[in-house]
Amino acid sequence: MGFIATSTTPSAVSQSVLISQSSSVSPHSLPAAGTTRETPERGTMNQKVVLITGCSSGIGLALAARIAKDEKKRFMVYATMRNLGKGEALVEAAGRTLGRTLEIKQLDVCDEVSIKACVDSLPERRVDILISNAGMGLIGPIECQSIDEMKTVMDTNFFGLVRLLKEILPDMKRRKKGHIVVISSVMGIQGILFNDVYAASKFAVEGFCESLAVQALRFNLNISLIEPGPVITEFERKVYEEGMKTDLSKADKVTADMFTNIYLKNYSQIFDTLGQTPEDIAEHTCKIITMDDPPFRHQTNTLYTPMTTLKYADPNGDLPIDTFYKMVFEHDKVFNTSLNFLKLLRWRSRKSFTLEKTEKDKN
Repeated sequence: MGFIATSTTPSAVSQSVLISQSSSVSPHSLPAAGTTRETPERGTMNQKVVLITGCSSGIGLALAARIAKDEKKRFMVYATMRNLGKGEALVEAAGRTLGRTLEIKQLDVCDEVSIKACVDSLPERRVDILISNAGMGLIGPIECQSIDEMKTVMDTNFFGLVRLLKEILPDMKRRKKGHIVVISSVMGIQGILFNDVYAASKFAVEGFCESLAVQALRFNLNISLIEPGPVITEFERKVYEEGMKTDLSKADKVTADMFTNIYLKNYSQIFDTLGQTPEDIAEHTCKIITMDDPPFRHQTNTLYTPMTTLKYADPNGDLPIDTFYKMVFEHDKVFNTSLNFLKLLRWRSRKSFTLEKTEKDKN
């Protein structure tokens, strides 16, 4: 995607904290006419430079806001997105960090020119921590999906990461310093029904990073895969809505029924029960990037851990597939009861936490 050109008055340009040579900004991110913004505090060499992709909403937005608000001001965050016109939510979430510990830039992971322009605009092209978050989803029977749709998912989720690293990795190697953090998924280690292509893209990411990690160690670089389970975001809502619109005419009756009456029917309940918030993922990621010896893989959802553990429990790979089959087709009532039970436990846990927090606040 090309850069978005906007017109600004000279005074607005001088006050704006978002302007950079590599990107223009949406008018809503600038101070209103007749107002002033406090002089921004530029990042120092003591701060680690964090470049995050896909920050217009969801996990990326939460990551950018959380890291920029670090109490110790350890980070200078460059939050990027493909379309700067969608930056309003991030501007609001950033608050007073905007122009101090956070700047917004244009970057499209599917466009090498866009990536290079963004990195070139950074002081000394320095990126200490890359957080690759931009991605897209796709659900449904493969008979009902076009090859072009599948290619787009792979181009964004997998090749998007590859393009970023081709641009950023050489500088990290030269400095022998850097941390590559990839927002992956539990579906990068275990496939899920009707998420065939999305899981394939995440499997590709995990295999790529696992191979690269050995080379990275030679240059004193760290790679971390953050593996959330279900996360309640606008991203997931859009994936579900697109799934509801799927033309099932090319699928056989059994497959169409399976997708409609089993997968889509349980979609919302699974997210309500097991789903985390983007802020949860941001908090986990913050801990990872502040560790002296960060792990290669980190799963954020303990409720989902028993399911992924099945993958490692059986070298033949039959156990997780057989277990999921029985859960879906033979023990569906038990599965639904278990989800309701987990939902109740989580609700009680959250209620207890809220009440405890309220009492502390009173004191």
